Amino acid sequence: MNPSDNAVAKAPPSMVKLALMGLAGTSIEWYDFFLYGIGAALVFPTLFFPKTLPHSIALLASFSTFAVGFFARPVGAIVFGHMGDTFGRKRALAAALVLMGAATTLIACLPPYSLVGPIAPTLLVLLRFAQGLAIGGQWGGAMLLVVENAPARQRGFYGSFAQAGAPSGVVLANLAFLTVAALTPADAFLTWAWRLPFLLSLVLVGLGLYTHFRLEDTLAFRALRRHGGGPAGRRVRSPILEVLREQPKEILLAAGAFVATNFIFYILIAWCVSYATAADGLGVSRTLILTAVLLGSGVMAPTLVIFGAISDRYGRRRIYMAGAALSAVFAFAIFPLLATRTLLGMSVAVGGALGLTGMMYGPQAALFGELFATKVRYSGASLGYQIGSIFGGGIAPLLATGIYASYHSTLGVAFCISTASLVSLVSISLLHETSSVNLHENATLATQSAGS
Repeated sequence: MNPSDNAVAKAPPSMVKLALMGLAGTSIEWYDFFLYGIGAALVFPTLFFPKTLPHSIALLASFSTFAVGFFARPVGAIVFGHMGDTFGRKRALAAALVLMGAATTLIACLPPYSLVGPIAPTLLVLLRFAQGLAIGGQWGGAMLLVVENAPARQRGFYGSFAQAGAPSGVVLANLAFLTVAALTPADAFLTWAWRLPFLLSLVLVGLGLYTHFRLEDTLAFRALRRHGGGPAGRRVRSPILEVLREQPKEILLAAGAFVATNFIFYILIAWCVSYATAADGLGVSRTLILTAVLLGSGVMAPTLVIFGAISDRYGRRRIYMAGAALSAVFAFAIFPLLATRTLLGMSVAVGGALGLTGMMYGPQAALFGELFATKVRYSGASLGYQIGSIFGGGIAPLLATGIYASYHSTLGVAFCISTASLVSLVSISLLHETSSVNLHENATLATQSAGS
């Protein structure tokens, strides 16, 4: 490590404040994104599709609109990645926040199928696509605002706070739905009350933008600008094309590494909610499964911070691979635990799986940031993350719905979870250890050391 890197690393802005702001910002964005998953499981099949459809078909259609957001995420990574690498992390993140808030608020205003027919699901798809664009740009910006400012030996720890926004968003979204469901009759919930958590997004995004504009851009990006964009003073005209040309292997392996995390996460917070409440599933109450998901997500948040910190000492790959291997095994315990139909058993199922997921997701911000050079870091990290999200989260509820509808067994879903975990295990094993990388050098360090 160069002395200059030490100098920059020792003088970050207040890292506790910055990490908490990163946590708040990502929690708000993920709250919006995850609200849709709960709505897709509990509300949208009834409201936005013909009542003549069988429930399983309406649910499949609803989860198809849910998947649209994932296919939009790589597009968002390209658009906001270019913006973040060219104009700064802060501006790109602010734009993503505004887009997400607008899309989520408009979902709350959509008329049902009974009033406008096919226009209702069409508008739902368009707004879900907008959500996907926003989240495609949000993660890279929020992660880099923390990781690029963090001391070199604490990037895993501080980066994990931005990661903790995901389970925190799940907790917030489930609390919002649980509160509304508890305070309103069932018919009112389906008619209008479900819209209230979506409308709350407008307030949360306003608070997020207020705190966000009190931050400076990252130390690494400001150093890059001072040097004219690169070690030879060359500005990158198209960061996304440059990173695709220079580091395609790192992008693909990063995507593969993320598959398990995303797959497990969305099976648990989206599909399992539908499976648990359906008459041909577990047949438990909406409150019971939402509470179990809330408690399980509460386990994930501190777990990923702990393993992010451990990765600073023992390396990213070792911790990540352990999480993937254990997840492949625990996949077969999830559904027997859910089948207990008790709050304890269901919470252990969700909390155990999400806790192991935290072993991968905690070190991930630092790992992905360290894989790419500063001039293309927003684009490279975002694109790897979001491509992985398609094959992980995007298809997970759809695949699980199809498997269960065909075989009326969760064993196939467990095999899918285990397979996704093995994909991530192989992918991360093919990446080099990154924890010693100097983020303030503008060379393509990951490529140079890939064979080591």
